[in-house]
Amino acid sequence: MHKPSTKTKKLTAALATPVAVLLAGGMVWQASYAAFSGQTRNSGNEWSTGSVALTDDDNGSARFVADNMVPGATETKCITVKATASVPGTVKGYAVNAKIDNEGLAQAVKFTVRSGTGGSFASCDGFAAENTLMQDTTLKNLAAVNSYNGGVGDWAVVAGTQTRTYEITWEFDTTGLTQTQIDNMQGDLVGLDFQWELQSNPNPS
Repeated sequence: MHKPSTKTKKLTAALATPVAVLLAGGMVWQASYAAFSGQTRNSGNEWSTGSVALTDDDNGSARFVADNMVPGATETKCITVKATASVPGTVKGYAVNAKIDNEGLAQAVKFTVRSGTGGSFASCDGFAAENTLMQDTTLKNLAAVNSYNGGVGDWAVVAGTQTRTYEITWEFDTTGLTQTQIDNMQGDLVGLDFQWELQSNPNPS
């Protein structure tokens, strides 16, 4: 029987090597994809912010303009505030832009503020009081309530649209003053802006 020469054996071994490499590579490729798998997904996650807005029915007009005021003068008017919110919040009222030319006059002009329903900027007809927010508070003391944190009212707003009416009464009260003190208030001016602010409630921890 003819035996392969040494040269033939080397050639056969050389040819067999690439085939072995290809077969081994194919086994590795199949092994890398041969696995069990499973998946699950929670889709559509989004984060959006809420919103709060506050308006009133003054149409850009001052609530009070009292010219040529004399001792004992008084006036009562209303304003309606509307809150529109997508989240719960709290409305508070306070004073801004205070102007005090005469300390005595700032002590003599006093305010009573009540909150409730009905009435409007045009007229207090139909106003029904629910709470008294301040009683005979001097303009000087009211001017010191000048931030949301120190504000009054604590109107709890829920998501949606709601309104509240504020009845404001001022009086030029000179009770207990001397004639000289009263005369010293002639020709002077005091003023301030009423501001309401709505803030969303803190996120519960």
